[in-house]
Amino acid sequence: MDLKLKGKSVLITGASKGIGLACAESFAAEGAKVIITGRDEARLAAAAETLKGADIVTFAGDLSLSADREKLFAAHPAVDILVNNAGAIPGGSIFDIDLTRWLEVWQLKVFGYIHLTQLYLEAMRERKSGVIVNIIGMAGQEPRWDYVCGGMGNAALIAMTRATGGKSVDWGVRIFGINPSPTRTDRIETLLRAKAKANSGDSENWQDGLAALPFGRLAEASEIADLAVMLASPKASYISGTVIDADGGQSYTG
Repeated sequence: MDLKLKGKSVLITGASKGIGLACAESFAAEGAKVIITGRDEARLAAAAETLKGADIVTFAGDLSLSADREKLFAAHPAVDILVNNAGAIPGGSIFDIDLTRWLEVWQLKVFGYIHLTQLYLEAMRERKSGVIVNIIGMAGQEPRWDYVCGGMGNAALIAMTRATGGKSVDWGVRIFGINPSPTRTDRIETLLRAKAKANSGDSENWQDGLAALPFGRLAEASEIADLAVMLASPKASYISGTVIDADGGQSYTG
């Protein structure tokens, strides 16, 4: 199926690994021009190397800083598709994460998404076209005591996506989100190891509960990426203001 993305410019934040890198691979496979961002210049270069043969541009910067977000927009102001993906909120209860750390991680995942949406939505509104994809997370729909910081941040981003995506259609712009369930990435392994350590005293037990997940496994980053690409394409041109739960039905199984 031709998704009609050839030649489209796509900006993906947090794309040096995990779901972001998988999104870059999937968009590049459709012939899109892809801009990938990350804090670590060496890791970003290595990610670009894996995409050799595709039309790839890199931007190294710390998107938890408003100045770097503005630099990114100044360097690449006219993208067709923005994928907000950067951010890694740690696990823990309200007692485990002090306020300084709380503010620090929200600067990237929450305020980073908000600020980039402000910048790019204004440009897209003027052009009367564009798509913004927010990779959020199931914790926003199903908050938990041991991931309260992430759950609250994700809930805020779900609300923003629904509110802005409901209005943006007036300007020919679509905004939607995806809530991945736990997905096979380095970050999820870190979170699961910490949870196993807290529950059993042994971080090596982190895989014990995976068999109980839908299909008996974690989601794959490529599955989330392919969903993002399809929904960002003209083939899904009536999708806006919604957040898709990509959790294998786990929400309905307790």
